[in-house]
Amino acid sequence: MNKRIIESQLGATVAVTHFDHLGARYGGKVRDTYSIGDRLVLVTSDRISAFDHILRQTIPFKGQVLNGVAHYFFDQTKDIVQNHVLAIPDPNVTIARKCTSFPVEFVVRGYLAGHAWRTYKSGLRTLCGKNLPDGLQQNSKLPMPILTPATKAVEGHDEDISREDIIRRGILTERQFDELESYSLALFKRGSECAARQGLILVDTKYEFGLDAQGVITLIDEIHTPDSSRYFYADSYEELLSRNEPQRQLSKEFVREWLMDHDFQGLENQVLPDLDDAFRVEIASRYVELYEKVTGKSFAPNTDQKPIERILKAVEAALI
Repeated sequence: MNKRIIESQLGATVAVTHFDHLGARYGGKVRDTYSIGDRLVLVTSDRISAFDHILRQTIPFKGQVLNGVAHYFFDQTKDIVQNHVLAIPDPNVTIARKCTSFPVEFVVRGYLAGHAWRTYKSGLRTLCGKNLPDGLQQNSKLPMPILTPATKAVEGHDEDISREDIIRRGILTERQFDELESYSLALFKRGSECAARQGLILVDTKYEFGLDAQGVITLIDEIHTPDSSRYFYADSYEELLSRNEPQRQLSKEFVREWLMDHDFQGLENQVLPDLDDAFRVEIASRYVELYEKVTGKSFAPNTDQKPIERILKAVEAALI
C-alpha cells in the first residue's frame, strides 16, 4: 500500500468508541465490545498493545486488518469448530453470538520463538508442563506442536499454566480441557496449511473459546491475526536458521523488540515510550503486508476521515 494513504489516515484512526446507547460496553486492549441481547458488537479499534500495555498511539487501518484477517480464518475453519461470527457490517466490526468465555487462552506453538524462546534461553526446559528437548536454538521447529495455556488476566500479565493446574484449580474440567486442546491443535494444523499455501510458516498463535446459549463450544475473539500469531517466511527459514540469524517474519514481535530497545518490557517503574509517526506508518505497512500475504487478497481500506461516525451508522443499520 502507498505510504501516503497510511499517512493521510494518521489523524483519522479509531482510538476508542463510546456507543453506550447500544448496550453495556466493555473496553479491552484492542476491542470495544457492546452487549445487546444475545449478540455482541465487537468494534476492533486501531489501538495496539504489547507486554500487556496499551500504547498511547494508534495504528492506521490496524482494526480493519485484524477484523478482516479474523473473518477470513473464521470462514476457513468453520468446519472444525463453530465460531461466533454472525455478520461483518463494517471493516472494523463483527457482530457475534454471545458466549460465556473460558478464562484460558489456548496458545499453540510449533516453533521455539518469542516467550517460549526467552523461557528456554533462561535455562528452563519445561513450559506449561510440556518438556522441551535440549539442543534447540531460537526459532527451531519443535518435535510437534505443543499447547501452552495461559490464564487471562484482567490486569497485568497473563500467567502460563499447565493442564494439571487448570484442572486442579477447577478452571476447566478434564473433559473440557481435552476437547479444547483437540480443537486448538486442529485449528493450528489448518492455519499451518493455509499459511504454507501462501509461502508462510505459522509459528505460534492463541485461541479463545466459550459456550453459546445452547452450551456449544464456540471459537471467539480472533484467529490467526498479527495480534495473536507469528508467521515466518518459508523460503528463507532454513537458511536463516542455519546461520542463527533472525527470521523474516510477519507479526508484531518487531513492535515488542522496538519497545525493548527503548527500555520497556512492561516491568515496574519502566516508562512506556511514545511511537513517532514514522514508526506508526511502518507498523501499519507491516499489518497490511500480513493481511495480503496470509489471505492472498489485496487490502482495500475504507479511508473515511470520520471512521467512528461511519462505524456507528453501520452498526445501527445492522441491528435494526
